[in-house]
Amino acid sequence: MIGLQPSRDVFITCAVTGSGDTTGRSDKIPITPQQIADSCIGAAQAGAAVVHIHVRDPKTGAPARDPALYVEVVNFIRESKVDMVLNLTSGMGGDMVFGPAEQPLPLNDDGTDMVGATERLEHVKEILPEICTIDCGSMNFGHGDYVMTNTTSVLQEMTKQVQALGVKPEIEAFDTGHLQFAIWLKEQGLIDDPVMIQLCMGIPWGAPDDLHSFIAMTSNVPKDWTFSAFSISRNQLPYVALAVLAGGNIRVGLEDNIYLKRGVLATNEELVEKAVQTAQGMGCSIMGPQDVRDKMKLVKRWG
Repeated sequence: MIGLQPSRDVFITCAVTGSGDTTGRSDKIPITPQQIADSCIGAAQAGAAVVHIHVRDPKTGAPARDPALYVEVVNFIRESKVDMVLNLTSGMGGDMVFGPAEQPLPLNDDGTDMVGATERLEHVKEILPEICTIDCGSMNFGHGDYVMTNTTSVLQEMTKQVQALGVKPEIEAFDTGHLQFAIWLKEQGLIDDPVMIQLCMGIPWGAPDDLHSFIAMTSNVPKDWTFSAFSISRNQLPYVALAVLAGGNIRVGLEDNIYLKRGVLATNEELVEKAVQTAQGMGCSIMGPQDVRDKMKLVKRWG
């Protein structure tokens, strides 16, 4: 049940770039390692305790998973001395693009990138951030022939490896079944307390971001888990308030939404500032990075 939380501590995650095809629609999307690091620094200075990091090919802007690019981003952040919790994606390497409807095989080489669990975590092992994301299921992702692919055996192996590294997994649940599988992983002893989960709403064809679907998701999050929630596009900023009302934490950023308002392109810093204003206006205190580390028992190995 969604109930008003009149005054409490919340933290903000900023997802600074993502892997979507947004670079052609906004010149504010960070692409190079320096740009991504600078955007993380700006978001942290604006009030984000956590930065969620993808990398892109510096020449083309296309999504990438080269560990050297992650290292470069993190080194720029470390050199800045600005504190933030590092949250690296491990979603890359599970991308499958089928052929057209009448000939789904062979797979389309343009966009298909399928590698094993160990390779998907290569950058996490090298950098050892406080957090990495685990997309807890497969789904048709948007329109066309692309499938976000995360088999149960791959997810078991990834959570096992992340646990052994001492990195906190942030479970990303795009639908109700993803949440149930995350609960099962916890029951198998593959996720340590305290558990953190991100409810990813409004992505076609996952859980829609209407109120009833959101209640269905939040109602099934175990009471001792810490959750954040977001929606995409024009509903990103309204979801700041909705996440707080539901007892959760906040995510904003250019991965999920490129506009500050209709027709006005946003920066990550501006989106974080809006989230801070909304949360504080609802009586919340904004947690800093060390507050999040203490709450979630995160291990910082840098700085």
